[in-house]
Amino acid sequence: MNPHYTYFLILAASLAGPLALSFDKKVAYYKKWKYVFPAMLLPALFFLVWDELKTRSGVWSFSDEHITGTKLLSLPIEEVLFFFVVPYCCVFIYECIVCYFPTVKQKVWGRSVLIIMAVLFLVTAVFSYGKAYTFYTSLFNALFIAMLFLFQKWFRGFNASAFLISYLVVVIPFLIVNGLLTGIPVVLYNDAENFGFRIFSFLPWPMNNIPFEDIFYGMLLILMNVSLFERLRNKAV
Repeated sequence: MNPHYTYFLILAASLAGPLALSFDKKVAYYKKWKYVFPAMLLPALFFLVWDELKTRSGVWSFSDEHITGTKLLSLPIEEVLFFFVVPYCCVFIYECIVCYFPTVKQKVWGRSVLIIMAVLFLVTAVFSYGKAYTFYTSLFNALFIAMLFLFQKWFRGFNASAFLISYLVVVIPFLIVNGLLTGIPVVLYNDAENFGFRIFSFLPWPMNNIPFEDIFYGMLLILMNVSLFERLRNKAV
């Protein structure tokens, strides 16, 4: 296999299952594409600008050996696709959980958990100032969670408990994909810009090289997509 297609093949393999199952009769995800795809646009733009700036400043970089070489400014085209493929798959999982386990939306503890997490993110941002990956990941999570509660009427339909339960499921495939990207490695991190703590460091390659911050970077990406997806869907009702 040509190693230059590594990143592209990881994305294609990630998308294959959710795309094939999008036509499941109970979930009927394909009928929700009219909300899913527009909901991706603002988060993708936000993350692409962030990604571009931090790639230029050396917070992370990409292995030329494992990308095709086609770029949008400093970003490999595969990295651009990442912000559409991963949300598509993760919102699909979220929607499966909501459809098959509708009682998750009846839980009331999610709001409290998200508020506590926002406070912890803010504290982490304060203590990680100077470490760009940790600082901005924590700060952006805190600000976006605050926005969800300050403008809760606008984010009508978002359910904190449903999101948190689904993210506990989503984080498993998300970490597998990240394990490959960081373990091969396709993405390389400057440890001077993060805490340097690796999730599952006790496990064998490739799962032992995932920065701790990746869990919350992924959480912000999916939180933005799910909340906008629910906003668009409920606005149409």
